[in-house]
Amino acid sequence: MRRLVLLANAMVLAITALGAPAQAAQAWFEKLKAEATPEQLYTFLYALPKGGDLHNHLSGGVLSEWLWDATLAQADKGYTYYTKVRIENCENYGTNEFGMAPYLLLFRNLQASNYDKLDACEKREYKRLQDLSPREKAGWLDSIRLDQPYEGRNEFFGAHWQRLNDVSNNPYIWADMMVRDMQAFGAEGLSYLELQHGAFGALKPDGSVFPPDEVVDIYRERLARKDAKATGVTLRLQITLLRFLPNAEEILKTLYAFVDRNRDLFVGINMVGREDNDKGYPLRFLPTLRELRRHYPDIKLSIHGGEVDEPNEHVRDTLLLGAERIGHGVNLISDPDTMLLMRHGPYLVEINLISNLLLEYVSDYSQHPFPEYLRIGIPVALSTDDRGMWDSNMSDEYYVAVKEFNLSWEEIVQMGRNSLQFAFVEEPVKQKLLKDYDKRVESFAAAFKRRGWDSLNDVEPVSYSFLCKRYKLCLPRHH
Repeated sequence: MRRLVLLANAMVLAITALGAPAQAAQAWFEKLKAEATPEQLYTFLYALPKGGDLHNHLSGGVLSEWLWDATLAQADKGYTYYTKVRIENCENYGTNEFGMAPYLLLFRNLQASNYDKLDACEKREYKRLQDLSPREKAGWLDSIRLDQPYEGRNEFFGAHWQRLNDVSNNPYIWADMMVRDMQAFGAEGLSYLELQHGAFGALKPDGSVFPPDEVVDIYRERLARKDAKATGVTLRLQITLLRFLPNAEEILKTLYAFVDRNRDLFVGINMVGREDNDKGYPLRFLPTLRELRRHYPDIKLSIHGGEVDEPNEHVRDTLLLGAERIGHGVNLISDPDTMLLMRHGPYLVEINLISNLLLEYVSDYSQHPFPEYLRIGIPVALSTDDRGMWDSNMSDEYYVAVKEFNLSWEEIVQMGRNSLQFAFVEEPVKQKLLKDYDKRVESFAAAFKRRGWDSLNDVEPVSYSFLCKRYKLCLPRHH
């Protein structure tokens, strides 16, 4: 009996010893959270190695100031842009080919080839971007930010993209925006970006359409330049399908073929658009996807699912389509059978805390299901969605998560690994990214434990208006 007791005690001591490193790691971070000022905590999280951003719409994820500069710079390539600054109540509006656009929408952008097709009255409503007054320029910049308390989901889905309009169709602008994203995200510790963006419908200065493969060549050329490579960030793209279009199935077939022949840059397909528009319900696409999988190997799917208020089985149905990642998953909490299915993988939920609040899918973070998913073992990773519209960044997402849900160090590190483990990038690159991430995190933690806040003396954190408005944490803003 004595021998059994001694053996049991030895086992307890061994287990305790094995757990000591984890407990020590937990202790230093718990002390940091308890004692750090908001500015210190944000600085720590800004410098933190973060892995990747797997849910980022490029056209909604860049800062207004970047887009302004890039759009004006297109004059060198023969583009001129006009934006709507007044309403003249023109008699013939709606009779021309632009009549499908909301007429009472200021700061809608046209390139010169489309502006020239307007009648005289409608032309008076527009000004060249470079001719805007300071007040009009400020209005243009704010028109593609969700920066007022009365703005929400309808403004986002019903005005933002319609305002961008022709600016969305210039491949040179978006190639430059990819690099700006790489620079900004690289500065806050990310090593991988998987941006959602298309290559169809791009316009030349004369209004003719670029072939999509020519658009991809424009992207490749820009990403091969020295400034892009210097960021140290690996970038891949998903192409998007607007899910509720009447011909969405035929478009999906075109996108499969496109991704198949551009696999070096495009790694998957994503279905986007308001999920509460039931014309885009997931199972609509199941027959088409089954047909496509007979012809194309290993086309990855990461699909918006559960970004709705009401309970439904969209997440389950999205998994049935073949998705490996779910975007948002807010209402997954109402589908316990699917939650059980997703515990411990092989599926990941792309969590967008700031987006879900500003688009009113939760009215307060106490309602957000993120901590439940995280702590019952459903793989999750933080992402930024349309961060240009929110005027935020990835460090803001981490700050929200730590402040609202008391994340442990182990949870932070695991989410960073998840963001790389579930990336669609080719496997050898993924393994290198994971290995580098582990080294960076270990080095970062070791430096902080050794030197404390002195290890962050050279860090200059960048934040934007969301954190200032929500948490009264107003840091220098850099464009």
